[in-house]
Amino acid sequence: MPDVFVNYRTGDEESAATMIARELARRFGAERIFFASNSIEPGRRFPVELVRAVEECEALLAVIGPRWAEVRGADGRPALEAEQDWTRREIHTALARGVLVIPVLVGKATRIDHAVLPDDLLELADCQYRRFDHRNAESDLTALGDTLARLLPELGAVDRDARAVRERVEAKSREKSATDPGSTRMRTRDVEQRVRGGIGNLNGDLSGTFVNEPKGPVNTGRGHQYNAPHFEGDNTGVQFTAGDNSGTVHQRFEREHRHGTTDDE
Repeated sequence: MPDVFVNYRTGDEESAATMIARELARRFGAERIFFASNSIEPGRRFPVELVRAVEECEALLAVIGPRWAEVRGADGRPALEAEQDWTRREIHTALARGVLVIPVLVGKATRIDHAVLPDDLLELADCQYRRFDHRNAESDLTALGDTLARLLPELGAVDRDARAVRERVEAKSREKSATDPGSTRMRTRDVEQRVRGGIGNLNGDLSGTFVNEPKGPVNTGRGHQYNAPHFEGDNTGVQFTAGDNSGTVHQRFEREHRHGTTDDE
């Protein structure tokens, strides 16, 4: 089911209608935009498909150029005056259904005059319109698409341009996080906390790792080993242990016991 029906009159700004339909199809998906020359498959019954699409759409864009009310039919009369005129029937059906109808005034087209409209289209002149100018095609198409995405949640949910913007913002945010000094400081603090907690690196060339055990660090890598002095003992003496990769030195210091000494000793 199409969400948007692009209505236009042959002989009046078909090129603008084509550009609008093509851009909306790119942004929201071709299946959501009905444009007669593209949406009706070969062999399908033209009248049936037009009626079905306009009765199921959520919005109708009435593309109106300077000659919209002047184009004449086979009888020489303005086509708009004929009740069976498809452009008129499509707009009338959408107005009668109460769906969103947006006139799109192209180029030098001015605000719609009630005087040129048949009675069943008088409401069209009261609808707020959008403008489309070939000289400002890109910005006008963007504004029209933004309007539809805002007013029709179904379209907003599949808006490819909005998704692309979100992806760019997220990518920039990730890049900023990767290069942010604050993030670097946080990573540094994390490393420091892990070192204090018992896991860290001893060498500037990242070749050695130490693990803190209750009695001191133990080297688990290829780098230099730095054993902090360790003291242990009881009331009778102290054992001092220190060393590097070449060996370990043990020294024992006896504690002097003074039992009943005097100043003369």
